[in-house]
Amino acid sequence: MQKLFLFIVLLFNLVLASAQDMSAQQYIDMYKDVAISEMIRSGVPASITLAQGLLETENGNSELVKKSNNHFGIKCKNSWNGEKVYHDDDASGECFRKYNTSEESYRDHSDFLKGRSHYAFLFKLEPANYKGWAYGLKKAGYATNPRYPQMLIKSIENYNLNQYSLAALSKMDSNQLSVQQKEGIDSTTASSSFKLINGVKAVFATKGTSLLAIAIKNDLSLTSLLEYNGLKSDGMLDQDGWVLIENKKKESLVDRFFPNRHSKNEAHVHEVKPKEGLYSISKKYSVSVKDLKEWNNLQSDDLQIGQKLIISK
Repeated sequence: MQKLFLFIVLLFNLVLASAQDMSAQQYIDMYKDVAISEMIRSGVPASITLAQGLLETENGNSELVKKSNNHFGIKCKNSWNGEKVYHDDDASGECFRKYNTSEESYRDHSDFLKGRSHYAFLFKLEPANYKGWAYGLKKAGYATNPRYPQMLIKSIENYNLNQYSLAALSKMDSNQLSVQQKEGIDSTTASSSFKLINGVKAVFATKGTSLLAIAIKNDLSLTSLLEYNGLKSDGMLDQDGWVLIENKKKESLVDRFFPNRHSKNEAHVHEVKPKEGLYSISKKYSVSVKDLKEWNNLQSDDLQIGQKLIISK
């Protein structure tokens, strides 16, 4: 009878432990703000940081993260003077850094990448180029798994993590980007040729161009560029068009430069696809992000793949 009781207790504890495992989305919700803050501070893309955290911690459930707050599998190295824990990885009993808080781990991760010369080339990439960062980390020797880049990219696209990089960029102006990041934005994507439209200077940009790239190329803050064009947040152009680089008061130019691309016969509900954020959806249907949030009772800019959104009233 006693053995049966012990077995039931053990089974209950196992079930309880399993039920308490954190999901990928719970991990993202818990640490997305830290990743955004670190991107603004250091330039490491929030999408990459979150994808690495998900992978290295098994969605926040690994033994290493639970006993050390180490979210990125960073080993002690000769330069580490802080607390240590020992954990089996590529070899038995390897030394890993231990942190007092998860935020310390995120900060050290950013500093680790920023402070080592063999990662310097990554900071020449456009900040939203998560594929370049994923393959670059493997090239620089961050991980030994040959499929490390593909694993990061899969997480970023499955959980729409690039929206957090774009959220960070929308809070930054060109002065907060490093010289390397500015140089890394391909000059061919942000044309310097311009024309006057009703007396207002505008540049022509092609589909896929980052609004941040246009702002930097034309010596503007991102905030000013968004204001000139009646836009609420940053992102990529989803069609060729002219973008204002001077202010014209009292007139919203969203419809002129980002024209309505849906007909009255189209459905009034949109299903969120991989890599889509509120900004790109608002542009597609020529509505404001504010309206989308109000119509769908959204408390934040976060979206889930497959989520249904009302896009007109």
